[in-house]
Amino acid sequence: MSVTSSEAPKGRAVERPLIGVTTQTLQVIDGIPSDLPPSWVMNQYYVRALVNAGAAPVLVPLIGFDEAALRGVYEGLDGVLFPGGVDVDPDLYGATRTGKLDRLDADRDTTELKLATWALGEGKPVLGLCRGFQLLNVAAGGTLWPDLAHDQPNMQKHDYFPSQGFTRSHLAHAVEVQQGTRLSDALGHRESVMVNSMHHQGIRQLGDQLVPAAVAPDGLVEALERRGDTFAVGVQWHPEMFASGEQSVGKLFEEFVSAATSSSRA
Repeated sequence: MSVTSSEAPKGRAVERPLIGVTTQTLQVIDGIPSDLPPSWVMNQYYVRALVNAGAAPVLVPLIGFDEAALRGVYEGLDGVLFPGGVDVDPDLYGATRTGKLDRLDADRDTTELKLATWALGEGKPVLGLCRGFQLLNVAAGGTLWPDLAHDQPNMQKHDYFPSQGFTRSHLAHAVEVQQGTRLSDALGHRESVMVNSMHHQGIRQLGDQLVPAAVAPDGLVEALERRGDTFAVGVQWHPEMFASGEQSVGKLFEEFVSAATSSSRA
């Protein structure tokens, strides 16, 4: 269900695909007073990146407890963006919880897994970023390492968090981009790009019909996409922190929005 914009030249209406951006429970964020009314939030960088790419973003509430209501929201969307956030619950992919586990958001897990399962099964365009990348893998039947430092101590550092003094735009390491992928097209066919890195969980086993699209020097899968013609892409880094055209972003948001536009007209 695309919407029109009056910003087009000479009065022409421009169709903007409606992109759902999932939210997060405010109370699971570190330092938020627990006595505030239950609220759903999401940072603006994701929304602004989509607006700049030509989409009409809407925030999706965590109403997975009412499948019919959530399905009604989903049916009106041309695509779904799954943003970053707290850890995906290891119970959902059969792993043991460790002491390194971050805060969890059960309502978000429930809502996003339903949306991702529907979208992957029905061919609705999706883009997953950081947690969203991991969520797409779990929705496809894949698994994660609950804590890389604990589970894979020989891997390089991936948790360059602001709490450690790093900026969210800190370029932490390179990834090798797999040629012939949608991601490669979006990144201008670069063989390698520098990315920011704010995660402590990581891909252990890829889900059904998913293929690696970028790999870190230590072998960790840092991007994935689904086989076939549907746009279903996830990256472990945070491209929303950079301007369109920069090396770790390329035309990723534009390609996603274009796919959602085509989906709305199908």
